[in-house]
Amino acid sequence: MSDALRFVDGNLDRFRAELYDFLEIPSISAKSEHDGDTRAAADWFADKLGSAGLTTETVETEGHPIVVGESRTAGPDAPTVLIYGHYDVQPPEPLELWTSPPFEPTERDGRIYARGSADDKGQLYMHVKALEAFHATGTPLPINVVVVAEGEEEVGSPNLVPFVQAQAERLACDVVLISDTGMYAKGIPSVGFSLRGLAYFELHVHGADSDLHSGEYGGAVANPVNALARIIASIHDDEGRIAIEGFYDDVIEWDAATRDTIAALPHSDESFARDLAVTELSGEAGYGTLERLWIRPTCDVCGVLGGYTGEGAKTVLPNHAMAKVSFRLVPDQNPDRVKELFEAHLARVTPPGVSVELHELHGGRPWKASVDGPEFEAASEALEEAFGARPVPMGGGGSIPIVVEFEEILDATALLVGFSLPGCNLHAPDEWLPIENYEKGIGALVRLYAKLGG
Repeated sequence: MSDALRFVDGNLDRFRAELYDFLEIPSISAKSEHDGDTRAAADWFADKLGSAGLTTETVETEGHPIVVGESRTAGPDAPTVLIYGHYDVQPPEPLELWTSPPFEPTERDGRIYARGSADDKGQLYMHVKALEAFHATGTPLPINVVVVAEGEEEVGSPNLVPFVQAQAERLACDVVLISDTGMYAKGIPSVGFSLRGLAYFELHVHGADSDLHSGEYGGAVANPVNALARIIASIHDDEGRIAIEGFYDDVIEWDAATRDTIAALPHSDESFARDLAVTELSGEAGYGTLERLWIRPTCDVCGVLGGYTGEGAKTVLPNHAMAKVSFRLVPDQNPDRVKELFEAHLARVTPPGVSVELHELHGGRPWKASVDGPEFEAASEALEEAFGARPVPMGGGGSIPIVVEFEEILDATALLVGFSLPGCNLHAPDEWLPIENYEKGIGALVRLYAKLGG
């Protein structure tokens, strides 16, 4: 073990340089013009897995490939750990808001700025370097390892579940280890206990068969933008609750112990608001900010399109309006059921004179765990040794839809150990990852593999 950790300490500069090579590849899975770049990222990652001592295979799918790496040297009696991550990234736009170009990794103030630095290339590559530390020093790896890296996480992972189902025997494991989350705060590591699910829709409102002169027709013909505004306003009540009939029927109320644990975490609403440059926070009445982020469902409009938005005035009634609407779900909500409820709500509240269409974009189920058991204790010990602080349990406001499917298909325990920090601009301009977390995190993973093997 000490040899592996010394190897990490002696190669940190190289580890950063290699990560920068990875981050320079614009593997934007959502854009077809970057299909070649996404393939290049898969090939690059597979090569690095091979250098770390794993046998590798690039599995073709109907979309972007899945890279699989395996090490079975620990033997049949040792536990098997499946390490999951993704090599694709979000589009970087708006480009003008980046301080440095998104695919030119730059160090500033102890941070690595680049698209994918935190989500998820930086965190995924930490595992490769931890595995290399065992291989390069001849230290026996005490666990069997299967690495699964996909290139479609940012577009909903359409080919991953079929792959896991078809390869369930090959992927059989005791633990699914995922580093695509974060730490609670600087110097305070965490182990994840929940993730919210997702139901994401595109809502279209149609009116007349063409735009109409607002003077000639305004007041007599329904305006789709006005109708969309009324529909959006109907989604929440004055207390911040979602006003869709039946929406909360499947929501599990969390136990008092979990709520007390959340309430005991160091948190300041004033600091949280100040860091985001907002005057005050909002949300569902009766819950604290962390509860609203981690264990309560939400609905947000993520985009609106309609009417004339160019320079000057154009006095027309638009014939179409669109909104992108995202629900974050909690156990035991299901995205298919939420779609049914939303469709019924639209049928009730849509004003006369317009029609609506609802298209489903993404969906994923929520995940909940009890942070007890040897896997979670192993993670807590490894993180405490690496960062010098006992980790705290942490919920995730975002979604990793495959977590539930991994547990169900493989009958395994999901273990979420992440290294990004709050405010690291996931999916936004100037995404960053702390250099300290990248370096200490590799050492934490070396320790974790050893403890899971024990």
